This record gives sequence, structure tokens and C-alpha cells, in this order.
Amino acid sequence: MTAVLRNEAKRLRRGPLALVGVLGLFGVLYFSIYPDFADDAEAMEDVLEAFPEGMLDFFGIEALHTIEGFIAAEMYSFFWVVLVGIYIAYVSAGLIAGDIERRKLDLTLSNPVSRESVIAQKAAAMAVPLAVLNVGVAGVVLVGSRLIGEPINPVAIVMVHLLSIPYLLVCAGIGLVLSVAAERRRTAQATALVTVFALWLVEGASNVDPDYEWIGFVAPSRYYDETAILVHEEYAFLDAALLLAVFVLLVLVATALFVRRDI
Repeated sequence: MTAVLRNEAKRLRRGPLALVGVLGLFGVLYFSIYPDFADDAEAMEDVLEAFPEGMLDFFGIEALHTIEGFIAAEMYSFFWVVLVGIYIAYVSAGLIAGDIERRKLDLTLSNPVSRESVIAQKAAAMAVPLAVLNVGVAGVVLVGSRLIGEPINPVAIVMVHLLSIPYLLVCAGIGLVLSVAAERRRTAQATALVTVFALWLVEGASNVDPDYEWIGFVAPSRYYDETAILVHEEYAFLDAALLLAVFVLLVLVATALFVRRDI
């Protein structure tokens, strides 16, 4: 029975399309200002050398005089890692809690479908916003870089999005666990939003102070480096595999909690 998956997939299409439009507008802005920015970028990098290296790593600042470094810092290090991560966690956090609040889940479970199947189909439906966002924004970056005469390697663009999927899946997994644990949808979504943002801050703080670098190992953003992918074309497949394993673990935790929950 895949009715849950089909219904959720249809419902989750509109939001990511709107977000692609917003990110596309920012992309147009960044590509339009890059030619003028590049003239002064090298002088700016001299100024940035006075800042702690960990802070520059936190914001993905490297090789700003190149289109790859500029887009990595301006578009991916915050808008993609933080805002899209928060969006995915927020949406996922409403999947179960929202149905419970609307009493929709009672009707769903009255059909011959197990709770384990409901969780699996809900998690699978998150592939829709992930696909829409990755394809849409990748297209904006690919076309935009070519229009200004600074084409970015298409392989690097594909990889920066492909390797972001495990990271975004972990964000979805966090939201799913909270969705089955919280009593109300708003509580689950607010907690998911704060959790993803707090983990990003923890990872950033651990980069700034080497004595606390170990704390950052709990942050999923530690295992996705958009700047390394775009600027150096370094692909951390092992880190991506680790994030996928964490996502599977989070889904299993959400399943265990949901099976035991009284709705």
C-alpha cells in the first residue's frame, strides 16, 4: 500500500517550488554582482586573513576571487546548509504530528497499513522536496554561471547537490523523530527548527576554538563541506555514507517511538 506516499508526495510539491523561486532570486542577485565583486575580491581576502581561520571555515569563505568560492560562501554555506536544512526539518516535523492533530492519522491507521509502513512512506515522501530543491537550484547555478561567462564545472555542481542529500536527510530524520515524540505539530516544528540551527552554531563554535573542536562532531554540517566540493572538487563520500547511516538510525528511532505511541 503506497497511498500514504502518494498523498504526501502531492502535498509536498508546492513548498519547495516556492523556495526554489526565492533561492533563484538570490542566485540572480549574486551572479549579477560577481563581476564587479571579483575586481576587489583579492584585496578583500587580504583583509579576511586577519580573521581566525575557524571563522572563515564556518562561513565557507575561501577563494572569493573565483566564482566557485564566491557562490560557495554566499549561496551554499548559509542559504543551502542552514535555511534549506531548517526547511526540510520543519516540513518533516509536521508529517506525523500534523496528522495526529487533524485526526487524519486515525483514518489512515483504520486501513490495512502498519505504523512501520506509515513512517517509511512518510520518510520516502521527503524525496519530493529534496529532488525539487536540488534540481531547481543546481539549474540556477549552472545557467547563471554560464550567463556571466564564469562557468562552474558541471560535475562540481552536481556533486555539491548530490552530497548535500545525506545532510538534508539527517535534517529530515531529526524532524521525523520530533514529529512522533512531540504532542503538538507546532512544538515539533519549532523544536526541529531550533535543533538544526543550534547544531550548525555548535559546529561553527567548535571551528573557532580548537579546544572545543570535538563538540562539532555531533553536528551533521561537519560532514558536508560545500566549499571543498566547489573550490577544490574534493568529494567526501565516507562522510556522506556516515550521514546516510545516521538518517537510517533516526528513521528507526522514529519508528520505534511511533509504534509505542498512544494516539
